[in-house]
Amino acid sequence: MTGPRDAGGPGPVGAPGPERDDDAVTPEVIEALRRVSTATVTTQLFARGLRNAFLAGLRPLNPASTRMVGEAFTLRHIPAREDLDVLDVFSDYDHPQRRAVESVGPGQVLVMDCRGQTRAACIGGILATRMLRRGAAGLVTDGAVRDSPFFAQLELPAFAAGVCATTNLARHHAVDLQVPIGCAEVPVYPGDVIVADAEGVVCVPRQMAAEVARKALEQERMEEFIQREVEAGAPLRGTYPPDEDTLRRYHASLPADRRPR
Repeated sequence: MTGPRDAGGPGPVGAPGPERDDDAVTPEVIEALRRVSTATVTTQLFARGLRNAFLAGLRPLNPASTRMVGEAFTLRHIPAREDLDVLDVFSDYDHPQRRAVESVGPGQVLVMDCRGQTRAACIGGILATRMLRRGAAGLVTDGAVRDSPFFAQLELPAFAAGVCATTNLARHHAVDLQVPIGCAEVPVYPGDVIVADAEGVVCVPRQMAAEVARKALEQERMEEFIQREVEAGAPLRGTYPPDEDTLRRYHASLPADRRPR
C-alpha cells in the first residue's frame, strides 16, 4: 500500500541541515517570540541576511486562534501515484501521514511540504484534533485542508494555502518525516522555530532563535514608543527612524534596568 520510501521510520531530527544547538530554544525564547509580530521577526531575520523566511500565501483557518510558536516537525509529500495511493491506504496505521500526527510532540508545529498543490487536502479535522490532544502547537501547510468549517472553530492554530474537500490521496503521497523541506518556497529544517500571527507564518533558523527573540522584543518596545510619538503629531523626520533626541527620550522612558549603560 505504500511506496519504498515509506517502509522505514522517521529520519533523524535535523539531518542533513545546519548545525543544531539543542539548548538554543528555551521556554523563555518561545515566550519572547510569542510576544512579537511576524513583521518584526522578518525584519530581524533580514538584518541577518535572511530574505526568504516568510511563508507567503498561507492564511489562518481560525481567525480567533492565530498566535503560534513552536519547533518544526516536518512532513514531505511527493505527487500521488495511482497504484499506491488508493483508499485502502486509510487502513494503514503506519502510513507516514498518520505516523507524523502520532509523532508530533507537545509544543511542536507540524509543517507539511505539499509543493504548493491545493487541489487536494493534506489533512482533515480528525487528525488535527488528535494533534490538539497531543499538545501540538499548530500545523502549517502550503497545501490545502479539508473540513475547513471545523478548522474555523478548532483551538489548534492552523495555517494553509487553501481549502479543498478532495482527499489527500488524489494528489499527495507522504514520504518523509523530520527531513529538510520547502514549504511555500521557504526552507524549513526540523527543529527550526515557527512563529505565526494573523499576518502569517515565518520560519526562524533554530540557531538564530535566541538572538532574534531578544532583538525583536527590543525593536517592538522602540516601535511602540515611536507609534505613540507619531500619534501625538510628531513628523517622520527625526522620529522614524529616531534621531539622537528621540532615542534619548525613548531611553528615558524605559525602566532603569533596561536603559543602555
